[in-house]
Amino acid sequence: MKIAQVAPLWERVPPPTYGGIELVVSHLTDELVRRGHEVTLFASGDSQTLARLAAVYPRALRLEQTVQEYAVYEMLELSQVYQQATEFDIIHSHVGISALPLASLVSTPTVHTLHSSFTKDNRKVYSHHQQQPYISISNAQRQINLNYIRTVYNGIEPADYPFIAEPKAPPYLAFLGRFSPEKGPQYAIAIAKQSGWRLKMAGKVDVGDLKFFEQEIAPHIDGQQIEYLGEINHTQKAELLGNAAITLFPINWQEPFGLVMIESMATGTPVIAMNRGSVPEVIEQGRTGFICQSYEEMQAMIPAALELNRQSCREYVETKFSVTKMVNEYEAVYAEILKSRIKLNGYIHAATIRF
Repeated sequence: MKIAQVAPLWERVPPPTYGGIELVVSHLTDELVRRGHEVTLFASGDSQTLARLAAVYPRALRLEQTVQEYAVYEMLELSQVYQQATEFDIIHSHVGISALPLASLVSTPTVHTLHSSFTKDNRKVYSHHQQQPYISISNAQRQINLNYIRTVYNGIEPADYPFIAEPKAPPYLAFLGRFSPEKGPQYAIAIAKQSGWRLKMAGKVDVGDLKFFEQEIAPHIDGQQIEYLGEINHTQKAELLGNAAITLFPINWQEPFGLVMIESMATGTPVIAMNRGSVPEVIEQGRTGFICQSYEEMQAMIPAALELNRQSCREYVETKFSVTKMVNEYEAVYAEILKSRIKLNGYIHAATIRF
């Protein structure tokens, strides 16, 4: 198949540090190329990929302080994609609502993976384009009525996360994610302080969350019990999660997926999380972690989580959340969409599709 993958321009593909969408797009794109597909990746010019790279801007827009209007460059990217639409069998968008109006104007089908939660405003746009094909990344994400083709869970390459059989001494809890109220770093700190555990935290602080970080997080960082490591790269991330006794996932919103959970379990470290959004679909209760109803319960489950088998955590990710499984699912989606589009008078012109 000739496939266009359309990534956000905010981060490069794959991301050097934080960037869940870009990591998933990278794995998907490169594996499709390995399987013999002709893939064009629309992304920032500093992206690294096995596919043909079509760049609108030379590097990730997050690095450019002179860029004031991100939407302008996203529209330039999408204009480039849809001007070339006839060159592809299918277009796979990872950029949300921006692609919807243009996708409805061309004959080449676009499938949209939903990487974020719905908001009050974007629900109106999605509902207006209800019949376009969508992929959810968890069943919990399906908060509005759309033409969902299937749920495809995000996948990682387990080999990129060295398995660590025993946590590092002295033991510590880990938190990894954006430092924003909905990700719950403030609750991770409270759990650590109330339980007496050390806590190592890492992740980016967006400009919009700077005040929250300065008021709710920074005053607690002492470099001893509460340690902040900043925005870390992949190797540092795997070490932080793998050497931890437990990873905390104290979210305060309807998380669509939560890549950190599977990254942690891949290293062998179980996860204690709040029962919000996708969490029950990602953690196997009592085997790879615990799903809790309150932050008090999260703290109370620490002793039980320490008894979980770390090898079981690793095997669970290898079975359910691998890149191989994810790409198998996406290939099936592409085939399903294309076959439904080329039915003409009851005759399927399968020869026109380059599998």
